[in-house]
Amino acid sequence: MKSLNAKLYKYSKTILTTKDLALIWEETNKNNLKAKISYYVKKGVLVKIRRGIFSKDNHYDERELASSMYLPSYISFETVLRDSGVIFQHYDSIFVACQWSKNIKIGDRTFIFRKLKDEILFNTSGIIFENNYSVATPERAFLDMIYLFPKYYFDNLEGINFEKCFEIAKIYKNGRMIKELNKYYKKYVK
Repeated sequence: MKSLNAKLYKYSKTILTTKDLALIWEETNKNNLKAKISYYVKKGVLVKIRRGIFSKDNHYDERELASSMYLPSYISFETVLRDSGVIFQHYDSIFVACQWSKNIKIGDRTFIFRKLKDEILFNTSGIIFENNYSVATPERAFLDMIYLFPKYYFDNLEGINFEKCFEIAKIYKNGRMIKELNKYYKKYVK
């Protein structure tokens, strides 16, 4: 069991799904995997966060957790826009693009999942993978917002690269959204 524990701690992710644990431990038998997970949770080596999701301790990356709950998903919307200075409002929640709309509370953190159509969600234009999770660029998060919330107020669009926006916007196949994007472009760039 010590070698399994060592393998666990060599892994760079702070959030581990059942699939991650099966790969780390090279365990193909579901019953054996369940027994090992149960053993390590009882010993305190793994912390169960929710069904099928664990961490090595209580100091995990919340954004990594957010993007591990449902796949595919990526951090977007207000979370990215606030980080990049496009909006100034503070939100304690983490906003995630996903296949379902759902709010989940874990501890004192709320994770807000917003549904995007599969053809948008599965397209990686404007999505980067860093720190063990996928996150939208400011341009992609801006487009996600105007796609779902056309009348949303943005505090500062100076950091938005509209050339990138027009390129990424093609994946949404939404005329109304393109009109909104053109309005913002005329207001802030020309």
